[in-house]
Amino acid sequence: MTPPDALLTTLLPAITLAPALLMLLAMLLPLRQRTGDPVMPHAGWTALRRLGLLAVAFSAVPVVLHVTGLIRPEHTRALSPWLSSTAWAAWMALLVQWLGTVIAAFSARYLQGERRQGRYISALAGVLASVHTLLLADHWWVLIAAWALVGVALQQLLVFYPERPFALLAAHKKRLADRLADGLLLLAAALAWSAVGSGSLPALWAHLAQHGAGPALQASAVCLALAVVLRTALLPVHGWLIQVMEAPTPVSALLHAGVVNLGGFVLIRFSPLLDAAPLARWLLVGVGLTTALLAGLVMLTRISVKVRLAWSTVAQMGFMVMECGLGLYTLAALHLLGHSLYKAHAFLSASSVVRDARLQRLRAPAAGVRVGSLVIAPLIAAAVLAGALSVAGTVAAWLSGSGAAPSGWPWWWSGVLALAWAPLLWLPLTASPAAAGSSAWRLAAGALAIAGLSVLAYAAHALPLGTTERPDHLLGLLALVGMALMYLALAGLQWRARWLEGWRRWSYAGFYVDEFYTRLTLRLWPTDWAPPRAGPLLPAGMGDDPSAR
Repeated sequence: MTPPDALLTTLLPAITLAPALLMLLAMLLPLRQRTGDPVMPHAGWTALRRLGLLAVAFSAVPVVLHVTGLIRPEHTRALSPWLSSTAWAAWMALLVQWLGTVIAAFSARYLQGERRQGRYISALAGVLASVHTLLLADHWWVLIAAWALVGVALQQLLVFYPERPFALLAAHKKRLADRLADGLLLLAAALAWSAVGSGSLPALWAHLAQHGAGPALQASAVCLALAVVLRTALLPVHGWLIQVMEAPTPVSALLHAGVVNLGGFVLIRFSPLLDAAPLARWLLVGVGLTTALLAGLVMLTRISVKVRLAWSTVAQMGFMVMECGLGLYTLAALHLLGHSLYKAHAFLSASSVVRDARLQRLRAPAAGVRVGSLVIAPLIAAAVLAGALSVAGTVAAWLSGSGAAPSGWPWWWSGVLALAWAPLLWLPLTASPAAAGSSAWRLAAGALAIAGLSVLAYAAHALPLGTTERPDHLLGLLALVGMALMYLALAGLQWRARWLEGWRRWSYAGFYVDEFYTRLTLRLWPTDWAPPRAGPLLPAGMGDDPSAR
């Protein structure tokens, strides 16, 4: 081993573990303050910000090493028999720590004058420390324990306002989903351990490469997929993610931008197991596609900005889980990274969104969408996407001498993206020649946006995320049909909205799925969540006055 390799092998464990240890220190520091201390600026905020910035710096080092190709398998194996630093984990660690530090700075201002700030700081740092441990997990026990600790620490943030009944109900519903997920993960680990003879994940990958997946590993993959469904708040256990709007806004940002995305990370981490288990992939595509379709339709009927963002997260998690089931792991990883950044910004700037929405109501309402554009938009989007990918591939081939198509990009996925981006090409009804003249500019702007998104998606495949695409074409056709049905529903809303009034009532109610899960939760695990109070109890997003939310 050369001196640089020896130095890297020696320093890498300390560098990789540093963010988790720094967040653990930040969690312990505020515990010295009593809960009943006077309301005042908490010194723990300064410590959390400083330690957070230091953790960001340490988290960036493995990313740089992976990008430059300096990290090799022998370096990561030196970390620990139970821990490892993959390229995908390094990117996620940097993302989570950066978002956590930004959310901590926002929280310090948001919670001025609030009591229990010390408990909030400890819980926030505890979530980040647990997430870092989960990202490094290379053994079933570490993975299960770290994911359980994420839920325990997050529970303290969800009930930061214990006097709010629906905050207690949302936390209780999440607690039940987490315990069920823990049980499924334990069962998945036991089945895999019985087949492999070890709880080590590298041993699992080696066994799959040599012997494939027998019945025990097939069952383990199904249990893992079900556990991710529960942890990622897909239907039918999504309700707690909507009602968590009762928690402080920075908690919503942390949850929607970071914690709920961990299911996607785990699925990508276990891609060798999923590739050998067709039933688990069908389960992920079926549940993910159904969640994306229903949540996307429900989101269109909501008024509250934060509740719309929550339903958007449910839909996006459905798409991400579906992408993992389809075998498009690189696209799922890019989706996860982009969604995290977008949702963090959306929640932390929710107040300005509310202001902009109120100003928009003062303007003339939209006159509808041209029927012709509803029909031709998917065709134009598909043509623009294909052209952009062809040009990008040609440029890439000229620059590097490699092939001209992105690895693992099947034709049906281009169809899914074309349907998803087609609304960018919808043209509004116009009442005057002057207004009609702007349609060409709107169409050009939409086409340019689609071309830019296509090139960005192509270029992002070059990022060293450590993922490999293994698309399933039969499942891909199913996803394409589901996306086409969703596009038809959206087009129907624009064309003949009155025909869908009955459906809109069901959609606004979330198709009553959460009501069923809530009753089941309280039957299986009763709790006193609704203390006596005057007036009816309405969860966030269910009232009539948007300004109250």
